[in-house]
Amino acid sequence: MTFPNGKDNLMNFEVSIRPDEGYYLGGTFLFSFQVSPIYPHEAPKVKCKTKVYHPNIDLEGNVCLNILREDWKPVLSINTIIYGLYHLFTEPNWEDPLNHDAAAVLRDNPKMFESNVRRALSGGYVGQTFFQRCI
Repeated sequence: MTFPNGKDNLMNFEVSIRPDEGYYLGGTFLFSFQVSPIYPHEAPKVKCKTKVYHPNIDLEGNVCLNILREDWKPVLSINTIIYGLYHLFTEPNWEDPLNHDAAAVLRDNPKMFESNVRRALSGGYVGQTFFQRCI
């Protein structure tokens, strides 16, 4: 966890996630968190700053995670969100996609999905989209 705006702005921070299993093993993914003044009554705004080939994260960094939307409850914590983000990398969900192309490949051809993820993590093109190396 880092605080890019300094120690006086603790409501905006970044978290790196490094999955230790699954398709995204070895990758490092940076997420920004903006915590509302009315937290915990409103979920933090979370964006993925690392462009990633993922069914639940679009190319603009928007994240599809139920606890950031309709399932948010004030009893949930920042740790719960971080665990949920980690879980997206160990168990990507093609049934609730933001990146519909990646979701369709995961659903229909998991081996090709794995190949696409490895190519993206290593720095390369998947279709017409270039991904920076993050492994």
